[in-house]
This record gives sequence, structure tokens and C-alpha cells, in this order.
Amino acid sequence: MTWQQVYDPLGNMVLSTLLAALPVVVMLAGLGFFHLKAHVAAGAGLLAAFAVAILAYNMPAGMAGEAALLGGLTGLLPIGWIVLNIIFLHQLTEQNGSFKVLQDSIASITEDRRLQLLMIAFAFGAFFEGAAGFGTPVAVTAAILIGLGFSPLAASGLSLIANTAPVAFGALGTPVITLAKVHGYDLMEVTAMVGRQLPFFSVLVPFWMIWAFAGRKGMMEIWPAILVTGLAFAIPQYLVSNFIGPELVDIIAAILSMAALIAFLRYWQPRKVWTSTSLRGGKDTSVSPNPVVAPVSHSREAIVRAWTPWAILTVFVFIWGLPPVKAFLNSLFAPAFPIPGLHNLILKVPPVVPTPHPEAAIYTLNLLSATGTGILAAAIVGGLVMRYNIVGLLSTFARTVWLVRFSLLTIVLMLALGTLTRYSGTDTTLGLAFANTGMFYPFFGTLMGWLGVALTGSDTASNVLFGGMQKVAADQLGLSPNLMGAANSSGGVMGKMIDAQSIVVASTATRWFNHEGDILRYVFFHSIALACLMGIFVTLQAYVFPFTLMVVHPGGL
Repeated sequence: MTWQQVYDPLGNMVLSTLLAALPVVVMLAGLGFFHLKAHVAAGAGLLAAFAVAILAYNMPAGMAGEAALLGGLTGLLPIGWIVLNIIFLHQLTEQNGSFKVLQDSIASITEDRRLQLLMIAFAFGAFFEGAAGFGTPVAVTAAILIGLGFSPLAASGLSLIANTAPVAFGALGTPVITLAKVHGYDLMEVTAMVGRQLPFFSVLVPFWMIWAFAGRKGMMEIWPAILVTGLAFAIPQYLVSNFIGPELVDIIAAILSMAALIAFLRYWQPRKVWTSTSLRGGKDTSVSPNPVVAPVSHSREAIVRAWTPWAILTVFVFIWGLPPVKAFLNSLFAPAFPIPGLHNLILKVPPVVPTPHPEAAIYTLNLLSATGTGILAAAIVGGLVMRYNIVGLLSTFARTVWLVRFSLLTIVLMLALGTLTRYSGTDTTLGLAFANTGMFYPFFGTLMGWLGVALTGSDTASNVLFGGMQKVAADQLGLSPNLMGAANSSGGVMGKMIDAQSIVVASTATRWFNHEGDILRYVFFHSIALACLMGIFVTLQAYVFPFTLMVVHPGGL
């Protein structure tokens, strides 16, 4: 028996929108204002989502339960699997002392904490976003920063802010490729359009991140290094996206950005070295578990050994992200399980889609091709290189599972909440509220992408969710569909820092458990401010010369 989604269950779009927002408000308020533990806040939001879906939207209770189950399974694999295994690798490197050597080697390049942030959170994180995505960059960079002595709030919040500019082309271009494939956009055209929006913010974000960390004066003291890092990322991002394709945008841009910064620092250093590891303004009361100590000189051999596990991780993650490798591993083992009582039994209806469309509900157990499995393989190989035996690896893995148990539960509950809102249609109600904004749609359509990522934790999922609606609305308003499809993805990247999944990944990587609300409160302003700036930029592209040239001409300006 099929069930048809309803997008205005109360017969009043304003009231229906407020009702649809209730589960998200419950979860975010629990985290940000009532200081509930993350898994408790996520559980409360999930219960609210059940109540709204069943009682107001008339979704059958069985379907609601199966939608939540599908989301929970997705939370375990791929998301939770990434978190577990990256923390496992980090534990191995900490236990044998190689992580301390790695910290000292970074300090030997520069002792300035602002420059370390540029290199690790922005450039190095962008590489992992391009190769793997799905939480990997935040997990890696936050773990490294906390090891360097950054406060938990600084390590978590700044990693989240930095992980914005590369998200649309993350995991070898998956968000944009999925947008084109699912909703019929021309892949190269929408890729190029994203590549004409994000480069401006790829220059802005590193300035923004250092300002958030060190204040305006601290930022201005190193502006040449920030500009070099941002431009070395933004220019390749534009060129590769407009003239090659989406797959290698982040990887090429990140490598060139890191290389440019390291080369620049050979000839330039700030007059004043910034040694503080806490956020500016005295508002950061979090205490690092790794007090700042003077770096120690190590032999070249020791430094190579310390970086080897992370080099192995980089190689494995890159290989695991290659489409031919994924296809091969999936051919070996990737059983698909249609969810009974849910698969193709829920109908999306106009105006979201042109004609009623059944929603698939299939869980694919792609354990071999999952990024987390590549990280696990890298951790095992790295552990053996670090001279761990099998017993040592197993005991450390078991301790890691216990360490992150509540984080995994939180991710499961949050993905259950996000998936239930998708299948019940409550997220579509929120999207339609943005779509009814007339000439202001370029701004609010961009915020729709932001909302989609904030709800689902994924730019890919947001493009699946709202990409079709963006196309329909653009056609009705006489706007470029490619502009608004790209805006959904570009605006979505700014929601990445406040989605509950990313916040839990950050708190777990820094071992700052039960402080997810503190992280959320810190990054929320940055997220909404950057999203609004992106909305303004897209509006200029839609209506104002010379920005409109970016829309009508394939190469941009």
C-alpha cells in the first residue's frame, strides 16, 4: 500500500512550516540551550519527528519506523565507520609516541598557530574532503590540532569552519555528480557554475577562519600567507571545475595550496609569532589535554616514521575514492537490501516533482568500498609499520570502540532523524517555504541548500533532496536552472559546520565529549553569516551586471 506525501498538512503554509521545523528545533535547542548530551538531544528530536510525521502528516507508523531504521543504518555505515577508524589510527599514533614527533615536525615549519591552522585545517583538510568527504577531514584535522595543543573548542570549531570551501567537490566530486545524475542537470555546466561561486569564498574562508581564531589584528599580521593559501586553492578550483570536471577539483587545489604555503614560508614569516592555542576574546574556557610544550628536534628518519601512518592514510583514502576501485570492491561484496514496507511505497508529488514519483529505500552494505574500510586498512598497515602486533591492534581497536560508543549512538539517532524527515516530507515543507519567495528566491534558494545540509549532514543528500525543486522553481521564475542547482550545493557547504553529524565527529576527534552544544553555539553565527553572503553573491549573479556574465558565458568573466 502506497502513501502519498503531504506538504501542507495544516492547510496553512506558515503553520505547517513551523510544525515541520519542530524536530530540528527540539534537537538544536537541546544541544545549544538546554545543554543536553548529544545522544539525548538527538533522541528527543527523533521522538518529535515521529510525532509530527505520524500525527500531523498521517505517515503510517510502520513506515516511520522503517525510515528511521534506514537512517540509523546509514549512520553506522558509512559515517560512524569513518569516525571509529580515524580515531583508531589516531590512538595508535599517540600510544607509540609518533604523534608527538609529527607535532614537532609541523612546529618546525612554523611555530605560529595561525599558520598551522592554514596548513592543517584549511589545506590538509581540503585534501581529505576531496579524497573521502563524509566527515573524514574534520576527524583528521581536529585530531591533529588537539594533538598540537589547540583547545578543544578551537580545534573543533575551526576545523568545521575550514571544511566549507571544498565540500561541494568532496569525495571526488560526489555532490555535484549526484546533483546532475539524479535531477538531469548537465554535469559540466553545473560543475562550472559551482566553480564560479566557490572560489571567492575559498579566498574568504581562510581569512574568516584566522579572524575567528586570532581576531582582526591577528589576521592582518599574516594576511600575505592567508592570501597565498586562499588564491593557491581558489584559482585551481576555478580552472579545474570549469575546464576539466568535478572529480579532482579539491585534490589538485589542496595540494597546490599546501605547496604554495610551505614555499612561501621559506621566504616569509610573521614579525610576531602567535603561540596561543585558544580562541580570541577570552570566551574559550576549554582546556587542551595536550599542554603546549616547546618542540623538540628529531632526526629526519624519526620524522619520516611519524608521518608514515598519515601518508599511508592519504594513499589508501585516495585509492578507495577512485570510482574503478569502488566499482571493483562493490562487485566483490555490496548486497543491497530494499527496506520492506518502505521501498517505492512513498510518493513524492508536485510541485516537488513534475509527476508523482516513488521514493526508493534501499540500504547497501558496501562495507568493502566504504571510506571507513580504507581508513581501517590504513590504520592496520600503519600499525604494523609502527611495530604493533596483532594483539596490540585488537586491544587498541576495542578501546576505541568503547571510547566513541556514545558518539556512534548520536550519529545513528541523528541520521535516523534526518532520514525520517526526508521520507515524511517535513523537510520538503521547509524547502517549499523558501521556494515561495519570488524575486528573492536566489537568496533563499541558496539558504535552502544550507538548510538541506544542516538537516542531512551531507551536501550530496541536500542536492538529492532539493536539486529538483531548485530546477522547477528556477524555470518558473525565469532564472538559470544551473545557477540555482549550483547555489543549492554552494550554499549547502556553509551548512556543513552546523550539521549535527559533523559536530559529533569534531567532538569525538577532540575527545571533548558532551560539549556538542558549545561547538554548535560557536559555529552557528559563522555558518549563517557565510550562507547569507553566498546568497547575496548568487543574487548578484542572477540580476546584477557584471556578475550575470558568469551565468550566460561558459567560462565566466
